[in-house]
Amino acid sequence: MMKKGEKILFGIVGFLVVITVINFTVLEKASHKSDKPLYPILTHYDFSPAGMRGYSIYEHDNCYDCHKAVGSGTSMGVTLDGLGSEHDVNYFYNFLKYPEKTYGAKTLDHGAPPKDAAYVSSLPDSDLHDIAIFLSELKSDQGSSSSFEPPKGDSSFIDAMVDMWTPANWRSKYRDIREWMKSKNEDKHDGKQ
Repeated sequence: MMKKGEKILFGIVGFLVVITVINFTVLEKASHKSDKPLYPILTHYDFSPAGMRGYSIYEHDNCYDCHKAVGSGTSMGVTLDGLGSEHDVNYFYNFLKYPEKTYGAKTLDHGAPPKDAAYVSSLPDSDLHDIAIFLSELKSDQGSSSSFEPPKGDSSFIDAMVDMWTPANWRSKYRDIREWMKSKNEDKHDGKQ
């Protein structure tokens, strides 16, 4: 028999579970009835013919067993959505062909046998190139979690966090990425790039 405190605790936990299930059900129904996504989608892709071939190879070789791309797969390995905003085709090709040399460190699954994805580097060069194009076309919008670039505009929250958590000697040593981006954009407009 349960004590009074255990009954109260069990009742509270049960109530929270019921509320969670109700909220999940409501959100699922709302998302199915809505034409727009509930949350903004900040990763996108527009595949070229070579990118589509790379995507087909990605699916055929079961890369989604470890990676997530185009909204499907697992998160056991690196999520691929948005990586095209960080690296170019050459980087991806070199990583697929020579993973540890390109990455500059040991990798978990890519590399020489007996690693699970050792077969990738032995694929034909044309397949590796198509996969590299596919990966380079998985882009992310500025400000998304997979983007190198922070959100557009000024953010009092980010400014407060930088002021609060950045050691003073770092400010003279390192440049704020937002300032670097502003100067980069000014250089583009002035024709210096």
